[in-house]
Amino acid sequence: MELRLRDDQREALTARAEEEGRSVHAVVLAAVDRYLEQEAGHETVRRLGGLYAARHADLLRRLGE
Repeated sequence: MELRLRDDQREALTARAEEEGRSVHAVVLAAVDRYLEQEAGHETVRRLGGLYAARHADLLRRLGE
């Protein structure tokens, strides 16, 4: 996989990695892991929201009146 970054992104990433005493590779992997975890959580919320909205549609309609 090749990751193409803008110059400012590459500079900021390199600076962050140096500040943390880690490699750029390690920082990128951690960022990808956080993104995947966050998106999985959002998908769970969307799925459960849809489930409960369908299950309680009458109540939600009455609350909106």
